[in-house]
Amino acid sequence: MTAPARHQAARDVIPARTLESSVEHWLAAMEIRREWLDHGLSTTPADRAGAEDRLTAIYARHSRPRPRFRWVDSPRQALSSLTGLPTHDVLQRWVMPRRPPGVPPLASDIAAGLSRLHGALDDAVSHPDLDPSRLRREKGKPWPVLPPLEALDAGVPLREVLRQGVRDALRTSLADGFYLPVRAALSAYGRLPVAWYGQQEAHWIGYYDLLRRLGFARYRPADADHLDDWAMLARSCGWWWPGEDVCVVVERPAVIRTEPVPGGWHGQVRPRQGGGGPVEYRDGWRPLLNR
Repeated sequence: MTAPARHQAARDVIPARTLESSVEHWLAAMEIRREWLDHGLSTTPADRAGAEDRLTAIYARHSRPRPRFRWVDSPRQALSSLTGLPTHDVLQRWVMPRRPPGVPPLASDIAAGLSRLHGALDDAVSHPDLDPSRLRREKGKPWPVLPPLEALDAGVPLREVLRQGVRDALRTSLADGFYLPVRAALSAYGRLPVAWYGQQEAHWIGYYDLLRRLGFARYRPADADHLDDWAMLARSCGWWWPGEDVCVVVERPAVIRTEPVPGGWHGQVRPRQGGGGPVEYRDGWRPLLNR
């Protein structure tokens, strides 16, 4: 179907008020997305008390006492404190039919709990404005990727526009743009244990927070509290590695330089090369990031 035909078909099946409401929701979503992108790229000093409080809550969810906290100024500086923590390969063994003997590492429990949380949050998303379109895709084909207002006008459901324009866009900026390249830069030092990324997990946290704030989801109180723990971490600190007794936490970077992604429709950014490098941590480490 051509673009003009899509637009006409959408106008034929979507009431004007429904389309107007979707546009209003999208404009509000842009502001929330910007807020979470700012958290993901923040270079203000960590809120150590707030981060430790929420990390303690996450430990308690998995029947662990409050750990000792070891703060470091960069992921590279953390390396000497990570001996014995599990890698992704180790965690993978705990989801296989034949599990290793003994008790799973804390990181395995956190990963499983986070997977359950994502499922529960997804199940709580329901609102008629999210799927107003009766425009059908061809079987097996994805929704078209268009500028957001054009997508809504063409009949792409608001649910899909929010997925592309918030979750996927923030992932492009924060995961593809920063934590994955920084992790790759650390690979020269050996296999890195499983980590979580604090502020740069705002891509999924911001998406679920947006659905709640716009009235598209009603999370169960326990799930909302769990999401709030992760949201506070995204507002408070950088990467972290959970050990049974010690949790290693990274300060936020001192400098992050970005530029718009060429051709991006959703405010995506990428590391800006030149001028001292795109990222500098508080110990002076400047990882070389490859696009």
